[in-house]
Amino acid sequence: MKKLQIIFIFAAFMLTISCKADNQKTDKQLLATLETQNPKKDHYIKVALLLDTSNSMDGLIDQAKAQLWEIVNELSYAKCRNDRPKLQIALYEYGNDNLNSRDNYIRKILSFTEDLDDVSKELFSLTTNGGSEYCGAVIQESLNKLDWGNEADDLKMVFIAGNEPFDQGGINYKDAAANAKENGVVVNTIFCGDYKHGIDSYWKDGAQLTYGDYMAINQNQQTVYVPSPYDDIIIQLNVKLNKTYVPYGSAGSNKSRVQQEQDANAAEYSKANAVSRTVSKGSHLYTNSTWDLVDAEEEANFSYDKLKKDELPKELKGKSASEIKKYLEVKRSEREAIQKEIMDLNEERRKYIAENTKETSNGLENAMVQAIKKQAEKKNYTWE
Repeated sequence: MKKLQIIFIFAAFMLTISCKADNQKTDKQLLATLETQNPKKDHYIKVALLLDTSNSMDGLIDQAKAQLWEIVNELSYAKCRNDRPKLQIALYEYGNDNLNSRDNYIRKILSFTEDLDDVSKELFSLTTNGGSEYCGAVIQESLNKLDWGNEADDLKMVFIAGNEPFDQGGINYKDAAANAKENGVVVNTIFCGDYKHGIDSYWKDGAQLTYGDYMAINQNQQTVYVPSPYDDIIIQLNVKLNKTYVPYGSAGSNKSRVQQEQDANAAEYSKANAVSRTVSKGSHLYTNSTWDLVDAEEEANFSYDKLKKDELPKELKGKSASEIKKYLEVKRSEREAIQKEIMDLNEERRKYIAENTKETSNGLENAMVQAIKKQAEKKNYTWE
């Protein structure tokens, strides 16, 4: 009888374990099904930068070139619901007499892109000339021609910078602002000149219509750089970081060359700017899946079977899929270690700068970062 009781108890125990295992399996299956049916959506910070490239705007363009990477770095610390949002930047120029008058002297340079090297490349190619600045027209053009998406959590912002009256041209800026507001896009205006003069020439009104920010900057102010004891080490890490990229495809070699050219462009301004770019390259915002196999492998639609053998770099030609995978795993491990070292050093650099610097004001950078943070708070974004 006692033996029979023991058998029943053991059977009940095993049945309980089996039920728990089945329940856990069912829970995992249900979770997997829910994730498949409702895939996690990425959050985006979308910034359309509309730059006046008329004769008087050389200083503004210079600031954009010099301060791009610090703006990117500040945005890399943003979080939305505990996730890191991605960054997309679009670029327009307006008010340049070299542009077509039938297009209101407007040129779309870049649609929304996560390729920060392309943004840097295009900024360095800008020249000034002219001209006739139609703010309402360029804002409306950016609303019509850019893919702003429909996600309520995304930050969608226009930053328009210039120094002529805001109400010029055939398209009323108030109509453009109304369209922006209707589509959840905030227009921020940056007047290059005296603060009151900008108000008198409707730049403040252009921002307030969409609950955006109005700012005035001195476009000819020199960018202030703060050297730190960590700069040389970070720059050396950039050289190591570049060796972890594996160019492939028809664009691979060209994009690798662009990457190095933008390293050189940043270094031309100063050591500190080269450091800022390296920090950006160490962050999650710097991705190159269109030409780098290490980044491409992390994309959802990546397949080793789709790789064209003739588009592989020479070190991978003739290799099997498993050999290529192992090679990329080594490169990814190297990259992640280097990026972590860059980020750790940058934290020390940030502390050093904060402790050893009086408050400085880099015009375009400060204006954009302050406005983005202010508007991000309304959508529960946080900053580390």
